[in-house]
Amino acid sequence: MKGTLHHIEIYVKDLEKSIAFWGWILEELGYEEYQRWEQGVSYIYEKSYLVFVRAEEKYLDVPYHRCRAGLNHLAFYGGTNAFVDEMTEKLREKGVTILYEDRHPYAGGPDYYAVFFEDPDRMKVEIVGE
Repeated sequence: MKGTLHHIEIYVKDLEKSIAFWGWILEELGYEEYQRWEQGVSYIYEKSYLVFVRAEEKYLDVPYHRCRAGLNHLAFYGGTNAFVDEMTEKLREKGVTILYEDRHPYAGGPDYYAVFFEDPDRMKVEIVGE
């Protein structure tokens, strides 16, 4: 376990939107809801978990941008290319924009099969195949 991520905490603008977005994606990846309280929710997979917390109003004046210093994106193993394809279709059905659509699913290079998309706060998310 040494060196494994314990948790990642992400502040979000709209907690309900983030729960609707992240909840089903993380469940598809094998996570389970772990904790829920008025200002946040967490999802756990084995011993690592992701936490989403509603940002305080006074911090919402500067929007998130993945090209600024800080977190650029989260990438998850999807296990298979078929799972990446399945998730891509589910994302499209939910109206989520697929990033780099013109190069999908090889936007990361000819030997890198993945889907790239954004969460409600425009943080990039990636699910990687085989």
